[in-house]
Amino acid sequence: ETREYLVNLIDSPGHVDFSSEVTAALRVTDGALVVVDSISGVCVQTETVLRQALAERIRPVLMINKLDRCIFETQLEPEELYCKLRDTIEHVNVILSTYSENDSSLADTRLDPSLGNVAFGSGLHRWGFTLRRFAKMYAAKLGTDEEKLMKKLWGNHYYNPDTRKWSQTGGEGYVRGFNKFILEPLFKMLKATKSMEKEDIFKLTEKLGLKLTTEERSLEGKEFMRNVMMKWLPVGDAMLEMIIVHLPSPCVAQKYRTEILYEGPNDDEVAVAMKQCNADGPLMVYISKMVPSTDKGRFFAFGRVFSGTLSSGMKVRVMGPQYEPGKSHDLFHKTNPRAVILMGSKITSVGDVPCGNIVGIGGIDKFLVKSGTVTTFEKAHNMKVMKFSVSPVVRVAVEVVQANDLPKLVEGLQRLAKSDPMVQCSFEAGQHIVAGAGELHLEICLKDLEEELACVPIRKSEPVVSYRETVSQKSSQVCLSKSGNKHCRVYMTAEPMPDGLPEEFDSGKVTGMKDVKERGKFLSEEFGMDSHQTRKIWCFGPSTSGPNMLMDVTKACQYLHEVKDTVVAGFQWATEEGVLCEENMRGVQFNLEDLVAHSDPAHRKGAQMIPATRRCLFASFLTASPRILEPVYQVDIDVPPSVMGGVFNVLSKRRGHVIEEQQKSGSPMYSIKAHLPVNESFGFAAELRGQTGGQAFPQCVFDHWQLLPGDPLEQTTRAGAVVTNIRQRKGLNPVIPKLDNFLDKL
Repeated sequence: ETREYLVNLIDSPGHVDFSSEVTAALRVTDGALVVVDSISGVCVQTETVLRQALAERIRPVLMINKLDRCIFETQLEPEELYCKLRDTIEHVNVILSTYSENDSSLADTRLDPSLGNVAFGSGLHRWGFTLRRFAKMYAAKLGTDEEKLMKKLWGNHYYNPDTRKWSQTGGEGYVRGFNKFILEPLFKMLKATKSMEKEDIFKLTEKLGLKLTTEERSLEGKEFMRNVMMKWLPVGDAMLEMIIVHLPSPCVAQKYRTEILYEGPNDDEVAVAMKQCNADGPLMVYISKMVPSTDKGRFFAFGRVFSGTLSSGMKVRVMGPQYEPGKSHDLFHKTNPRAVILMGSKITSVGDVPCGNIVGIGGIDKFLVKSGTVTTFEKAHNMKVMKFSVSPVVRVAVEVVQANDLPKLVEGLQRLAKSDPMVQCSFEAGQHIVAGAGELHLEICLKDLEEELACVPIRKSEPVVSYRETVSQKSSQVCLSKSGNKHCRVYMTAEPMPDGLPEEFDSGKVTGMKDVKERGKFLSEEFGMDSHQTRKIWCFGPSTSGPNMLMDVTKACQYLHEVKDTVVAGFQWATEEGVLCEENMRGVQFNLEDLVAHSDPAHRKGAQMIPATRRCLFASFLTASPRILEPVYQVDIDVPPSVMGGVFNVLSKRRGHVIEEQQKSGSPMYSIKAHLPVNESFGFAAELRGQTGGQAFPQCVFDHWQLLPGDPLEQTTRAGAVVTNIRQRKGLNPVIPKLDNFLDKL
């Protein structure tokens, strides 16, 4: 209690649309304080956050919030309340064990109140406690050891006040330890303060050794209750205790986090300094997001110093996400960066910041879009790019009301792309497009754009959804395309990837494996792919990490390696803008069956090979039964049984289907889980509230991609109508190009 601690607390929004902010915060922290509502329990967002935390090897502690509401509104008896709290903690533990079972560094993440890594309380009224608080209080009275008593205040430990004995089986006269020593006094205090029985309260406060001032004694209602509870169980003490005792320091955490954060070898100078959290080692800072500064239009790069010390006046290398060691692309040099500490709304300049700390860096925002690495070590590799748990699947087109405001809009969009970790701004078919995770995310982004970033009135289109192009079977023939000069020929087929493999790409598991043998072993063991063939994967796409792959299945081809780069460039182009409606491809494996290249390098340059490869990819795609994928939300809805019919009506009307429905323990409410196509989600929350009298509140989180029924090549099907609509919106010919446009004859 005499030592001082520095705690960096980063708050992030709870709504699932903003989970990219959670990802950015998790990358630069070592522990997570997960807050769960005691009434609604674990919801879809809690699971998403825990999954993200474990992927970043971050240890969680748990705070069960709104305990006062749980006591007053649900009117549960102490034993029923105990069971409800136990079930909530158990639910969190199931999620933790599910997502950490293959990671030895997270072997002991189990949450248990008797260990002190779970707190209970009310954030609004600023009171809270861990079991240690009560164990300290009772240990002297009962003449027992504090640690032993903590174990008895949770689980199947029963106390008999008459005999002063403990039992693990209970029986007549025995009361559960948690109910007797924690819930009973808590119920008594809360009910007394609510009914304003001041004499009883003053007696209780004297017994507990709490001193109330005259002013505090004269307070009424909730203010009085809050003051008494804050004095008795200050929430700050409980939080600080959990953070200090159960969350790791940078020195401890970086030992096991470095291998998943650093792209370089595990034994180079940077990796060793990061593992040791060495302030004298080479500087390594990961920038996870950009924070707007008071200087209009400029940003502080917000991140964490993982090794070395950042000092004002030093010369640093700023490496963007596309930087490759030994090359100069996406690499910048900056002398004299400004180091600041961001505390709430205050910004304080500092001389130097040692490793393990959170820092803001001024003067490097023009080199980075969203994230990157800052270092002093010339051979340093990048820190791994963050993987977001949601995708920017909802898009709107924006335009200015007055044409002369266009430069301000362009500048505003650049600043919006910097300020939000996930939002994507692009220029397509003469339109400025903003893509976000959901309706609310886009609404907030566009409000910021109009009022703070561009400061000009804007018009926006109706929200539209991103789709993906895929195939459902192997190409019916080997497709041939010739180069423009007719001297080079490319032969290809397309086929669907094994089920479940595109999801492994989304999680970064496959593309994160730099070792070809390790990746080959994973693909052959998990997905039954030929281990010899897996070593001949040329690349993934789009953007070198997307869920499509190009495989070389040729035999004895001349000049193959000379044209490899141009074939890969054609593959990246084709997978980014598919043949059906220029949407990204997903889950397609392209096989390079044969390749004939001219012996003269002048006749096999990129200008010949890239378009030929793209045409061949499109031909093989069209011969493999093309299909369209649409994004689907998982919707969680808590609803009373009386209005469940309204929920089912709205879901069925919008092509949704229920996957689970169950009553919540200790509550009359039902929890409904459903799948809802993102395209049908616009206005869903408002319609749902209308149908249920405002009693149902949905939470939507991106879940998966599903096939749209029908052949997209036939305009009469749903998939065909979607493709036609997208092509018209993008200013393309409404009719999909015919196979003959891409297929050549020998």
